[in-house]
Amino acid sequence: MIPVSVITGFLGSGKTTLLRHMLRDPAMGRTAVIMNEFGEVGIDHDLIETSDESFVQLTTGCLCCKVRSDLVLTLADLAARRAAGTLPLFDRVVIETTGLADPAPILQALMTDRDLAEVYMLGNVVTTADAVNGLETLDGHEQSVRQAAMADGIVVTKTDLSQARTAELKVRLAALNPGATVLTAVNGVLETDALFETRAHDPAARLAQVEAWLVAESIAGNRGATGHAHEDHITSFCLVREAPVRAVALALFLEALADNCGADLLRVKGIVHVAEQPERPAVIHGVQHVFHPPIWLDRWPSDDRRTRIVFIVQDIPASWVRGLLELLDAEVADETARQRR
Repeated sequence: MIPVSVITGFLGSGKTTLLRHMLRDPAMGRTAVIMNEFGEVGIDHDLIETSDESFVQLTTGCLCCKVRSDLVLTLADLAARRAAGTLPLFDRVVIETTGLADPAPILQALMTDRDLAEVYMLGNVVTTADAVNGLETLDGHEQSVRQAAMADGIVVTKTDLSQARTAELKVRLAALNPGATVLTAVNGVLETDALFETRAHDPAARLAQVEAWLVAESIAGNRGATGHAHEDHITSFCLVREAPVRAVALALFLEALADNCGADLLRVKGIVHVAEQPERPAVIHGVQHVFHPPIWLDRWPSDDRRTRIVFIVQDIPASWVRGLLELLDAEVADETARQRR
């Protein structure tokens, strides 16, 4: 399976500089890069060796492709050309979005398209944030808040220009998205492996990613807190449940969240104790109205067998989410009892 990662971030936050540095790393030589054709800055010409209407061959050995009309078609075309041998083999895909893009549709496409799922798996969402203007950008542009809230990793750029603002921005980003890894870069330079260390559809890697979210939210979850409120009504909270959840209740819970919360459900990650599979926890992952099928682990990674689900949402009360799960689980229990009479 080929992991597909996304680099996003607001206008001028350093996405292209980061990408340019990344492509110079020999370890990234077998990477296909998809660039949105409306991107505000193109890759420097000194990286380009040859080009045609859609593809450019980079001197690093990476393959770069401009998005045409549809991302799914672009990814499918890349996979077909790779299989036919008309493109060099690539081991990873990185998508660079425009500065105003919402990464959710990209993630949803990767999570729902069956044909793509045979070739690709969802990698990390990496968001760039400008140390010089990042605080003002978060204040003035809701899209930048959503980009940061949906990230698995956040790279603070232009840190050489303002150390004080770098520290302040990192604190704010950590509060906004406590589960994200926050890194710093100077002129786009940082360890490339740090951006792509998690292969999210591998069960062990998926669990490691979810556990990072759970650790970040553990204090709030242990005390049953209502969550952390942030700018633009974005809140993070952890749902913690001691009792196992019935499989039907879990399915109804995820369906109800997707149907009723839609775009306000930014990211959901968690590990669930399912009553019918007590020795095999389910790892769940959702983006807005799309949930990927649960990944069943072979065993619990620790002695903690509680259900723990981390939410990053906009204008969704934590109490409503908790109450919904309790209500559905109680209804399923009552129905099961009636059928046994």
